[in-house]
Amino acid sequence: MDLFEKSSSPDTNKPLAVRLRPETLSEFVGQEHILGKDCLLRRAIKSDRLSSLILYGPPGSGKTSLAWCISKVTQSHFVWLNATTSNVEELRTQIAQAKHRKSSSGRKTILFIDEIHRFNKAQQDVLMPDVEEANVILIGATVQNPFFSIVSPLISRSLILELKPLSKENILKILAFALRDKRRGLGNMRIKAQRKALSFLAEVCDGDARRALNALEIGILTSSPAQDGFIHFNLKLAQESIQKKIVLYDKQGDAHFDTASAFIKAMRGSDPDAALYWMAKMLYAGEDPRFIARRICILAAEDVGNADPLALVLANAALQISEFVGMPEARIPLAQAVIYVASAPKSNASYLAINKAYQDVEKQRLKEIPEYLKDASYPGAASLGRGEEYKYPHDYKGHFVNQKYTPHTVKYYEPTDIGYEAKIKQRLERLKSVKKRSSARGPGQNR
Repeated sequence: MDLFEKSSSPDTNKPLAVRLRPETLSEFVGQEHILGKDCLLRRAIKSDRLSSLILYGPPGSGKTSLAWCISKVTQSHFVWLNATTSNVEELRTQIAQAKHRKSSSGRKTILFIDEIHRFNKAQQDVLMPDVEEANVILIGATVQNPFFSIVSPLISRSLILELKPLSKENILKILAFALRDKRRGLGNMRIKAQRKALSFLAEVCDGDARRALNALEIGILTSSPAQDGFIHFNLKLAQESIQKKIVLYDKQGDAHFDTASAFIKAMRGSDPDAALYWMAKMLYAGEDPRFIARRICILAAEDVGNADPLALVLANAALQISEFVGMPEARIPLAQAVIYVASAPKSNASYLAINKAYQDVEKQRLKEIPEYLKDASYPGAASLGRGEEYKYPHDYKGHFVNQKYTPHTVKYYEPTDIGYEAKIKQRLERLKSVKKRSSARGPGQNR
């Protein structure tokens, strides 16, 4: 009996999370934003007018359960495939059968493909003609952002629905149903479940109903009844059952990029606590500490800059140390660098300056280097006039001399009044005044 075979007596050998899949839309918990009373998806399912769609969301949010509901409500033939075990040959076979079914009886076929992101481009392309001609109604389920993992033609022909992690209240409702239901759940067993234990599972499962149900089931099935004849599912048993939290963090998907983005923006926004939280998530999920250290270095230069030059020094030190010591100790210097960089005064003047200079080089005609600025260190350079009339700044008062270093006037760096950069601004203003006085006196008078 496969996952979607209909049976009035559920197989008790199946996991609790499978047995409890909702059989009607009224049993489905959560995702009100797509399954509310007047929502398009609910109306389409009830009227059997479903078009191809992609269900996108984290594990345990109800993607497969929703497909199970559709199989119960819809009048279409239902085919379930898993992309991890299926192949092109099986796809072609199922599509051929769907076309025959449609032509002979007029009955539609819903093709549910779990983990559709596992199919490569060629496998996804096989679906295109028959999705286009409505020979099958595709329902794909994926934990990855479909705009990254699904080919564009298939995206354009499908309704994309994002499922959210279930709320704590949603999980508690599902756990209560599991303990109460006698046909599919644990209702025939004598169980006393502490509210604290269920609340703990609902909190640490991170919106993953499957994980919460698995923990509840393993905790109860591996426990013996107490003297009163009841199995006591308490907080200690709940903690033992769920073990280490699994963090959804695909290093090639949007969970990776979204978390890194939040991490960077928290540092830029001078919130060290938020930055530490997102870094902790990345490290807990197994992110390379060197990736994190590189992000800190980039932000120290781009967003702190000369407002606090020590930020880049500390970030670079954290990068080198993290490469040297590795995890778990690397989290300590990384945390120090994150706190310093996030707390430092901010200036993106250096970042803006190099962007302006880069645009000039890219879009304008390149300027000739003045002869007195060219390299004069090699034999014969003097005969070419290289280095003549160059003024060596250290030979002048204040180690500065009024001299042009580009043939045209440019202005890229505009220091702010924030942090150490305020001192840089003051010095540049003083040098600017020296230039003006020197120009007024004429050449050779500022030694």
